[in-house]
Amino acid sequence: MGREADGRVARPEHALSSCLMDVHPDLEPIAFLLGRWEGAGVVGYPTMESANFGQEVVFGHNGKPFLTYQSRTWLLDGEGNKVRPLATESGFWRIQPERRIEVCLAHPTGIVEIYLGEVVFHKIELRTDVVARTDTAKDYAAGHRLYGLVNGSLMYAYDMAAMGHPLQSHTSAELKKVAEFTPDE
Repeated sequence: MGREADGRVARPEHALSSCLMDVHPDLEPIAFLLGRWEGAGVVGYPTMESANFGQEVVFGHNGKPFLTYQSRTWLLDGEGNKVRPLATESGFWRIQPERRIEVCLAHPTGIVEIYLGEVVFHKIELRTDVVARTDTAKDYAAGHRLYGLVNGSLMYAYDMAAMGHPLQSHTSAELKKVAEFTPDE
């Protein structure tokens, strides 16, 4: 594969995924994330009952050296039907030299997080470096996220420290890719 004049990776028409055609070369270690993922998981914490949830995650790009990220979740009933919305978050994922990664996330509940971590093959581990909260946001102190591509599924686990509790399991899920990312024209 060659490079375009602007440094992007040029891929042949028969490339595995059209979403990779204009990916900035810096993003190649995390390009496997691109697309729309859907699945289900379990949420729990000492301040709440455990429950099943559904999730949609979309990773996109615009040719620049970052991925866009959108996630939304909803509570599921015993038959897997949507009951009500849960959490949503959006942000940006930026790869740094030596497979380091920076992730900036914002939540409509008044929390902003900056994660630092690393990419090892198809595994990404992130820890909060900064957490900022508005006056009305819940008490949230830290997060740890682990993502991995396992047999074609995006698996993740999220631990958090909140409401006076130490860092511990909060959510985990298995997501399947349901659509490749297609850049906006």
